[in-house]
Amino acid sequence: MGFSIVTPTLLFSAISLLLLAYTNRFLAIANLTRQFIKLYQDNKNENELKQISHFKKRLQLIKYTQVFGVLSFLMCIICMFLIMMGNMSVAELVFGFSLLLMMISLIISLIEILISIKGLNIELEKIKAL
Repeated sequence: MGFSIVTPTLLFSAISLLLLAYTNRFLAIANLTRQFIKLYQDNKNENELKQISHFKKRLQLIKYTQVFGVLSFLMCIICMFLIMMGNMSVAELVFGFSLLLMMISLIISLIEILISIKGLNIELEKIKAL
């Protein structure tokens, strides 16, 4: 398999879609956080406080997924620039680094999803108590 400008452009489009998904997750969690803060202020319920704690962790993780995703995106752009300049050996290294950054972003995203499941379990416990 040859390395050409097509290779990083495939990752380029995937990263764009991932960043959009990360942004949507961030917006959803930000809205839920605001709702749970209001609920907690009204009720002083321990469950809402636990959820807010999970939201805080999740927002932090989403921040890092976005940071590593953007860095991966930048490395793809640099890789394409290096290919255009004819510096293939450095371009291949930069592309490898871009893949590594994307893997880190995806692993952090997986951790965030696992924390999200814990938050849903807290909500399900409320139903058990009824």
